[in-house]
Amino acid sequence: MRATLIHGTHDIRVSADVPDPRLRDDTDAIVRVVRSCICGSDLWPYNSAADSAEGERIGHEFLGVVEEVGSGVRDTRKGQLVVAPFMWADNTCDFCARGLQTSCRHGGGWGSDGTDGGQGEAVRVPFADGTLVPMPGEPDDALLASMLTLSDVFATGHHAAVSAQMQRGDTVAVIGDGAVGLSAVLAANRLGAERIILLGRHTDRTDLGREFGATDVVAERGDEGIERVRELTGGDGVHAALECVGFVEAVRTGIEITRDGGLVGRVGVSQYTDVPLGVGSFMRNVGIRGGVAPARAYIEELLPDVLEGRIEPGRVFDRTIGLDEVPEGYRAMNDREALKVLIKP
Repeated sequence: MRATLIHGTHDIRVSADVPDPRLRDDTDAIVRVVRSCICGSDLWPYNSAADSAEGERIGHEFLGVVEEVGSGVRDTRKGQLVVAPFMWADNTCDFCARGLQTSCRHGGGWGSDGTDGGQGEAVRVPFADGTLVPMPGEPDDALLASMLTLSDVFATGHHAAVSAQMQRGDTVAVIGDGAVGLSAVLAANRLGAERIILLGRHTDRTDLGREFGATDVVAERGDEGIERVRELTGGDGVHAALECVGFVEAVRTGIEITRDGGLVGRVGVSQYTDVPLGVGSFMRNVGIRGGVAPARAYIEELLPDVLEGRIEPGRVFDRTIGLDEVPEGYRAMNDREALKVLIKP
């Protein structure tokens, strides 16, 4: 089958010689991919991977149709349209029971531990009953795109809001105008934020952010951006800051713009080792929560609003490509020519 392989820095290739997936355990399923995409976090290996002659599988967001199931699979059925969270899990261990499937004692990530990557024609799914979530109906392209966001990007934006413990009527700041940041705007709006301040300076993206519910846009960065948010909030800062970038300056901004007693919900993949927590944040009781989003814990909650059209997170996709065009999709996202790229195998 065809599948995407990463062979090194900026070296993405689509190979037609990848072996078709086969059931390995009786709890496995084989899913034929209908939609997948390129994630912002895929750009980290794209910009840093070591050379590999054989190449490694890549991609962790996909939606597809079940083609085959193992003898131990009870709930997942052949022919079902399903979405796969960006990490697979048994959904039965003690961590999963607490809604932390990303820490599943028996789980793992796509493209590792002998699993397939999502950017291909088919995937072997471990623990099919615990991992996969069925999608009802016969969705059109727009609805398929929104369903796909439940695998990672929209669930991650939602996790930022949940981690910051935002409440209905809060004033919220979202740091970053990438696909996760825009998803966080949509999530905060869905949860009833009264005011949403989006920190970003790419007009095409912040315009979409306004359509998703942002009431204010702050283009300034650093101390100027902090001061601007403080001005907009009467000097107090926001109830919750959603950090969707992963750089230390974004975390510092989040801490500085959060009002006393508030929280920073961080979901940006960390590109730092030291968190800038000083005496100031200590004296103001500003905390940081969050991390990798347990998407599997949120899908059933978010799905009804997607199905009924109350939210359209699939609008973060601004380019659609075929599987053979994936290398160009990576380049376009890396060069900021595309916000998020949808793949139709």
